[in-house]
Amino acid sequence: MLWTIFVIILILWLLGFTLHLGGGLIHILLVIALIVLIYNLITGRRGL
Repeated sequence: MLWTIFVIILILWLLGFTLHLGGGLIHILLVIALIVLIYNLITGRRGL
């Protein structure tokens, strides 16, 4: 589930660069997703 959310946010982030959608909100969501991803990788937990 985490990887699905990460991919969706990454796609929206890339669309934000090309189409200027969402402004800073997409970038904030991407940073949050990266933090959660790194935390789960370090702690060894799978999913949310």
